[in-house]
Amino acid sequence: MFDNRNILITGGTGSFGKEFVKTILTNYKPKKLIVFSRDEMKQWEMAKSYPNNDILRFFIGDVRDKDRLYRALTGVDYVVHAAATKIVPVAEYDPFECVKTNVIGAMNVIDATIDQKIKKVVALSTDKASSPINLYGATKLASDKLFTASNSYSGEHGTKFCVVRYGNVAGSRGSVIPFFNEIKKQGKLPITDLKMTRFLITLSEAVKTVEHAFKEMVGSEIFVKKIPSVKIVELAKVIGPECKIEEIGMRPGEKLHEQLISSDEASHTYEFDEYYKILSPLNSWDSCSRRIRGGKKVDEGFVYTSDQNNSWLHDAKLKEWLGQIDY
Repeated sequence: MFDNRNILITGGTGSFGKEFVKTILTNYKPKKLIVFSRDEMKQWEMAKSYPNNDILRFFIGDVRDKDRLYRALTGVDYVVHAAATKIVPVAEYDPFECVKTNVIGAMNVIDATIDQKIKKVVALSTDKASSPINLYGATKLASDKLFTASNSYSGEHGTKFCVVRYGNVAGSRGSVIPFFNEIKKQGKLPITDLKMTRFLITLSEAVKTVEHAFKEMVGSEIFVKKIPSVKIVELAKVIGPECKIEEIGMRPGEKLHEQLISSDEASHTYEFDEYYKILSPLNSWDSCSRRIRGGKKVDEGFVYTSDQNNSWLHDAKLKEWLGQIDY
């Protein structure tokens, strides 16, 4: 699928970007793989891991700058849009900056990829985009809407857009697992609420979901991987069994439980063995057989939330799962 193709990933020096680059270079033979990001130091450090690699290219730029995006996308076939401002409290206190990256940046990616005749674009989303209560989630919901609607914008034979939505990525920068590991030596782990639950996905699973989206997409779909849930208090006890648990109260914009599919989306959501597919009702795409592809319609009122999940990580299973994470 990616062999002999030119691929670009925005936000390519982040946790997902590093795993995506490693996977593509290991399993495929692309013509060119471009890492597009705004932090030159992270690019410099990442490049050290791939000395004398003629396939991997680094392009300094910001998704807020459409002209720079346009230049970087010359000759590119596929795009993964991973760039985002995603730390919830930061987005609450710096809302203008969050909107510029997550909404205006998404619009720039859409316009530039259509103009440059990119074949396929997969945009990364988050559980916080489903029934959002914080600005980060609201901007990612707007981004999801932009990317799914843009299949009409680009035309039937133009650039294809889809979205991959998943939960917290274990081991990614700023996530709870490396945070707990970093501070457990202090003998105390802070929990915002003892009842809190979260979805968890590994970086490798996130990359596989994106690969799946590129293979299966027709355009306008939101792919949701089926992933396990965890009680945050149990996660803390497994990571720091000797630590005292301190309940500190929820932060601005924080949910008690996360959601990947809302009841309002159930009317156009289809279930498969390992994932769900939310189809856009625009242009009757939610009844399009090429997009449904044998999926089973979920029940009316269905929701996919971290506290009402069929898959959970507990005790030994959680320890085993954590042992697979590369921090």
